[in-house]
Amino acid sequence: MNKNELDPSWVESQLRDAQWQTSSSGGQTCVQVAFLDQGIVALRDSKNTGKAPHLFTDAEYDAFVGGILRGELRRN
Repeated sequence: MNKNELDPSWVESQLRDAQWQTSSSGGQTCVQVAFLDQGIVALRDSKNTGKAPHLFTDAEYDAFVGGILRGELRRN
């Protein structure tokens, strides 16, 4: 799946019906994730839900989460 070739009307429809899950960081800043059809994952800031989310393929999302779990994505 090439997420850059997704039909914008399909993306809009998917996001309108998306079931967003919110992280429970315990703070003011949270992210939300929605698993869409065709192996697409949407990620957005819970405080800025009007902005277009970032779209990932399943493989990209798995690599992102895996990097976090392995400690590869740390702030210096």
